[in-house]
Amino acid sequence: MSLPDDSSSAARIDNASLAYGGRWLFDGLDFALEEGLWTCLLGPTGVGKTSLLRLFAGLETPDSGTASAGQVSYMAQQDLLMPWLTVIENAVIGSRLRGEPPDYDRAQGLLASVGLAACAGDYPRTLSGGMRQRVALIRTLMEDRPLVLMDEPFSALDAITRLRLQSLAAELLRGRTVLLVTHDPLEALRLGDRIHVMAGRPARIDQALVPAGETPRDPADPALLAHQAELLARLTAAAEAEGEEG
Repeated sequence: MSLPDDSSSAARIDNASLAYGGRWLFDGLDFALEEGLWTCLLGPTGVGKTSLLRLFAGLETPDSGTASAGQVSYMAQQDLLMPWLTVIENAVIGSRLRGEPPDYDRAQGLLASVGLAACAGDYPRTLSGGMRQRVALIRTLMEDRPLVLMDEPFSALDAITRLRLQSLAAELLRGRTVLLVTHDPLEALRLGDRIHVMAGRPARIDQALVPAGETPRDPADPALLAHQAELLARLTAAAEAEGEEG
């Protein structure tokens, strides 16, 4: 696929190859994230989406090629809250680990923005799953990094809580560069400015699907539903190709 011009690229992978167990996940892969936009990535299980995310995070090193992303923050599927810390202490844990003075005032303000001001002194065990993920989102925002990497952060939630947190993330992260890995086509279409499907062995990434309208999009919008049919067709083709090559 063609890469965006360098002037609009916030992070990129160039000619990257990565092998596991003697098999290539990627071989000569190019991929770039456009600054200030949400890029959503879908594809069959095991195709290498999380490995790609880890390349951007600096947690994996390609066997060849380069990955450049600068400073990133990472939000995983699990909230990963420290059970012995209060909500606000979990929110500022990044600065504490770096030996920096925690900005409790900012953390309290962000907690208030997601309806958790009264829970600042509570422990994670007292929170619902959706509340815990809100704390994880605030912890991500407290890092104030130019690139936010999200690995299926809402997939363990019930449908209504998932929709609410999608909308909240879209508002709080507006203007940031975000890479969201998801298995949910509707989630990608609600949140994504650029949507890609990753498929094949070694993996390739298709041309972007670019939905119209501001995020978070209405899941009942006919235009979104039309895109969903197209995206499902791409995912079906990717799954069929994966079966043939496997």
